[in-house]
Amino acid sequence: MTRDAGRVLIVDDEEPGRINLRHALAAHPGWLLAGECADAAAARAFLHAQAVDLVLLDIHMPFESGLELARALALDAQPPLIVFVTAHDAHALEAFAVHALDYLLKPVDDEDLARALARAATLIEQRQLAAHANALRDWAAAGTGAAPAYLAQLNVRSVGRIDCVRLDEVFWIEAAGNYVELHMQGRRLLHRVPIGTLERHLDPAMFVRVHRSALVRADQMTGLHTGSDGLRRVLLRCGSAVPVSDRHLPRVRARLA
Repeated sequence: MTRDAGRVLIVDDEEPGRINLRHALAAHPGWLLAGECADAAAARAFLHAQAVDLVLLDIHMPFESGLELARALALDAQPPLIVFVTAHDAHALEAFAVHALDYLLKPVDDEDLARALARAATLIEQRQLAAHANALRDWAAAGTGAAPAYLAQLNVRSVGRIDCVRLDEVFWIEAAGNYVELHMQGRRLLHRVPIGTLERHLDPAMFVRVHRSALVRADQMTGLHTGSDGLRRVLLRCGSAVPVSDRHLPRVRARLA
């Protein structure tokens, strides 16, 4: 990096984990190691005394987990950027992906850390800290039951940005590998989450699976069309025609009835 990116706090109850992150961070002189903490209580005290720009936060810690600490930090008006660090937690990783939050898997790979730091630096440079704070609050609310079980909006991470997208603005959703493409009025956005993962967080009354690679907003559907190629497509008010598979055809017909 060509300039100072910010101050970092490492929070991990295991000393080898802290040492690993400390040594890896030393390869990125733009980031200053502000401190290390072995538990959430020490991290709270540290953050109360001084500000940092980024917290590398272990998930599994005794007494108070990193997830609990992050939810508390989400209540702050200006929480630091958080990159979660975990050995493996499928449920947590799915939630981070849906809410556009960053994470690293243990043992932390130098290249993965470099990418995470680059993403954090870009958010700071592009003045996207408020957007990250909103994404963190949405994640925290969903985890505590303070929000509806299904998403009403998506925080979409792109290069240097986090965009808040209301789901009632999305016409349909198309799979693109480990991403989904959100089709909206006059624009498309890529969101880094598999379509199956995202579907579990969507209200089935609002979005209908019509194909293994497509979800459509129910109130967009106007009819079915069979083309000269023999393929069925559901017609949408926005003008799109989305393929319908045999497996999902009964559900589509029931919605159109």
